[in-house]
Amino acid sequence: MFRLAHVSDPHLGPLPDVRPRDLMGKRVLGWINWRLNRGRGGMRPAVLDALVADLRAHAPDHVAVTGDIVNIALDAELEPARRWLASLGEGRDVSAVPGNHDAYVPGALKRTTESWAAFMRGDRDTGEAPRWPYLRRRGPVAVIGVSSAEATLPFMATGRFEPGQALKLAELLDHTAREGLYRVVLIHHPPAKKPIHWAGRLIGAERFREVVHAHGAELVLHGHTHRSTVEWLNGPSRPIPLVGVPSASRNPGTDRRGAGWNLFEIDGGPGAWRTTRVERGFRDAGSGLVEISRRKLLPTEAEA
Repeated sequence: MFRLAHVSDPHLGPLPDVRPRDLMGKRVLGWINWRLNRGRGGMRPAVLDALVADLRAHAPDHVAVTGDIVNIALDAELEPARRWLASLGEGRDVSAVPGNHDAYVPGALKRTTESWAAFMRGDRDTGEAPRWPYLRRRGPVAVIGVSSAEATLPFMATGRFEPGQALKLAELLDHTAREGLYRVVLIHHPPAKKPIHWAGRLIGAERFREVVHAHGAELVLHGHTHRSTVEWLNGPSRPIPLVGVPSASRNPGTDRRGAGWNLFEIDGGPGAWRTTRVERGFRDAGSGLVEISRRKLLPTEAEA
């Protein structure tokens, strides 16, 4: 059995001290959002620390991180984020993709991904900057990382999946299928048929769905929505689970769920893979971090 952990959207805080010139353009909006919402209890480092401790205690074989590691992609956020990724495991044991907050302003995506390249580089990649999509083989599992991150205008949080990535993703899915591997695709923005909101949609979502419909995958993991969800994409022979996870630092309330992470237990073999999703998190402010659900991801659950 291979055990894969999935965590997303930690939005690491607190924000470093900033100078007025650091907040030019869109960054000032993110700074205000942190001061009025996320930094005032919406997201808490102590919650994230508890989640990481729980994840490490379960000793997964590999960890997937689907973006929004930082908040406004300041240079001062990059090294703390690299150290946080390293707290989950060594570079070979943690596979990450960037989110829209990691590409907050023009030029930020290059700096963030180069800083975190040890966690975003394919097995055969040697350059400083990650190349998308990347491929990592870990036991019976192929981890394929796709980048949907791009700098956007104020009040926008869209992602983009371009034709170039689509062609490469199709090649990797075919190649790893011939090897008999269980294929996991990581992407920040969900390629769902119905996006949560227009300003945060994935541009090219239909293109992504067409690729997996034609070439298959066993599991697609995403972040961005801060919600625990299971949807289904059409595959060549059976539906493909599309799974989201709450923000890893969301502060639980008396009447609301808090941070969470997923553990996927993968066994079986080509044509007969079995996947169990174990959902762990904070049910509410008083629960502590507990197992919320445990169920098999079965194609019979897919929507007609």
